[in-house]
Amino acid sequence: MPYSNPETAPSLAQLMSLKGRTALVVGGAGLLGGEISHTLAELGARVIVASRSIDKCREFVARIARRAPGQHEALSVDITNPASIRQLLEDTSKITGGELDILVNSGWSGRKNTFESISDEDWNLDIEVCLNGVFRTVKAAVPLLARKKGNIVSIASMYGHVAPDYRMYDSERFANPPSYGAAKAGVIQLTKYLSSFLAPQGIRANCISPGPFPFESTQKENPDFIERLKGKNPTNRIGSPPDIKGAAALLCSDAGSYITGQNICVDGGWAVW
Repeated sequence: MPYSNPETAPSLAQLMSLKGRTALVVGGAGLLGGEISHTLAELGARVIVASRSIDKCREFVARIARRAPGQHEALSVDITNPASIRQLLEDTSKITGGELDILVNSGWSGRKNTFESISDEDWNLDIEVCLNGVFRTVKAAVPLLARKKGNIVSIASMYGHVAPDYRMYDSERFANPPSYGAAKAGVIQLTKYLSSFLAPQGIRANCISPGPFPFESTQKENPDFIERLKGKNPTNRIGSPPDIKGAAALLCSDAGSYITGQNICVDGGWAVW
């Protein structure tokens, strides 16, 4: 392959542009999923936001449209329900004409637990939402993605590849459950498998492992815990939702066209020590 001529090569703006493309963001009205939805819309994509609450999605889509006008859509889905996932992709297919450029898996719901307090039911819920839901959504979306040689970005976690420091957590209410880490580790490995098995269809698959991005309510309720999180991190701060935008833009656009099977850590350096 000849070396690129900088004068004729695509510009970075061209590579990052998502004009004419459609993205389905599951969990797209949440803390990080919402930021990703905004990012893709800013880059020109038509964004379909899906979560359990259709009203929340509709309100969120209206906010997106005010900032980045477009034919954005809101759909409902329960990723613990295979029939609901199938319906989501059928509805998406009707909207898009049977194709899809980008799938983002950012749905989450779970319960705070320590190893001592977690029950079988709690464990199964996290695995069902964080891992099984991702698998089923990808499985249902592949026929649409294959038509556009699209790409998949799933949200994993720093706790999918490192363990929590038990000394940081002073109550069950703020603890990170073992089921969550196990499920997110599964997402990272599933992503690697997908990058291999879907490569013949031209589909890329990557994941992002966010570091500490505590909810605003947690920051208000437990400031001492937040200070411990900051002190644990090389950058000495917690994550702010806009911190996720750069990685999402890279992986979802042609700027990341030669990246697949990777886990991008957006964690302020959390895992380096």
